[in-house]
Amino acid sequence: MINIRLKKELQGAHGKMTLEVDSQIHPGDLTVIYGVSGAGKTSILRMLAGLFKPDSGKIEVNNSCWFDSEKRIDVKPRHRKVGFVSQDYALFPNMTVRQNLRYALDKGQPEKIIAELMDVTGLTQLQHRKPDTLSGGQQQRVALARALVRQPEILLLDEPLSALDEGMRVKMQDYLLMLHHQFNLTTILVTHDMAEIFKLAGKIFILDQGQFVRQGSPQEVFSYQEISGKYKITGTVLHIEPNDIVYVVSVLIGHQIIKVIASEAERKGLKTGDRVLIISKAFNPIILKING
Repeated sequence: MINIRLKKELQGAHGKMTLEVDSQIHPGDLTVIYGVSGAGKTSILRMLAGLFKPDSGKIEVNNSCWFDSEKRIDVKPRHRKVGFVSQDYALFPNMTVRQNLRYALDKGQPEKIIAELMDVTGLTQLQHRKPDTLSGGQQQRVALARALVRQPEILLLDEPLSALDEGMRVKMQDYLLMLHHQFNLTTILVTHDMAEIFKLAGKIFILDQGQFVRQGSPQEVFSYQEISGKYKITGTVLHIEPNDIVYVVSVLIGHQIIKVIASEAERKGLKTGDRVLIISKAFNPIILKING
């Protein structure tokens, strides 16, 4: 069990803000932290990794105390069993793939884990190449493999797929899910992508102005669990056009555009660029705006 109780004064999007969270994460879960920019999501990951010190609080991971302000315990980052992958991957440009992975080894740790990870992540044929010769998806795999070298208790992912195009992003979501299960990881993911949340998350925490305001499964948190439907897909509104007493909403889903008939009530508040959830119910699609 991971117990997190953290308090930290931050400079938020609207001025000073107090980040104050108190929650638990179960081992083996893939948990998403979701919220607007400046809500404190990355700060939580950095505090868990030991890269950012809380003002007060406690971090306990599987009965091991990593931080306790009262007892003045603050385990150094290198002694925390954490893998961290950020948006920019932070690969060393002057090192090959193998060298990037080797750099992450603990002192005295056998190198056999490197060969295993390169095999699992499909990097064996790329091991002697440097990051600037790799595609975005390949670089992302290197970053994930490097994060797993130390066999972490927690894998922290800070929007690691945000720089990828839609097709590669979908492939890497599948890949991330495979690694999560294969290595029996406890994963905490920060993402703004609603499709990614519904595909990956077992549990989601909504962070607003430094507070967890809601938590549960994606279906519970976004209040769609009471709607029965044959399918639920997310997309982005491209165009809204009135047609007699209804509206025709053009929605981009992947690389395809579909048109959905919306009532006045469904159309209210929608605008171009909004993320929406489309639900099929008895062959009559329902369109709902996704808040956040």
